Amino acid sequence: MELLVASDIHCNKRHCESLVTQSKEVDVVIIAGDLASVRRGLLKTVEWLKPITKRVVLVPGNNETLEELQTACKDWGNVIVLHGNGTKINDQQFFGIGGGIPVTPFGDWSYDFTEYEAQQLLKDCPEHAILISHSPAKGILDVSSSGNSLGSIAVKQAIVEKKPKLVICGHIHESGGKKENFGSSLIINAGPAGMRVTI
Repeated sequence: MELLVASDIHCNKRHCESLVTQSKEVDVVIIAGDLASVRRGLLKTVEWLKPITKRVVLVPGNNETLEELQTACKDWGNVIVLHGNGTKINDQQFFGIGGGIPVTPFGDWSYDFTEYEAQQLLKDCPEHAILISHSPAKGILDVSSSGNSLGSIAVKQAIVEKKPKLVICGHIHESGGKKENFGSSLIINAGPAGMRVTI
């Protein structure tokens, strides 16, 4: 299965148009959250992405809520929005969790979850799935420009326990476009430009 993975588009039309073009050569498109920017611009970003005709799997970032993303995508028939649940495409399990984990310092507008809430949302993740998490795991592709490790302990725990074959994340822009192996899992902090991966 050929995947195109991305995250943190933040209302950038050029990135959307590039993803539409790149999507023609893959089977599934995965976007790990933050289509909007500070809860604005989600509808126009989705409109720019709608020409993608392949299956698209999304999770909300911390810049849009689950409900906002579901509403924005309701007329986009080939989209699956995940958050604390999963889906199967061509016999491959996908599981998703959105939002900022742990709670960000950005304030009330940010769609965030505590580590405990994230543990509950991740408990049904099947083994060896493709895990899509807006937030990276603690200590893996999660270092900010200030040098701080900002990832999620709960996401790290899920990777250790469930051994997903692939983890797609975003959130920490400084790590965008980078890959790292952790145990048997390939971790990708996707970034907005799009990355191809074969599973």
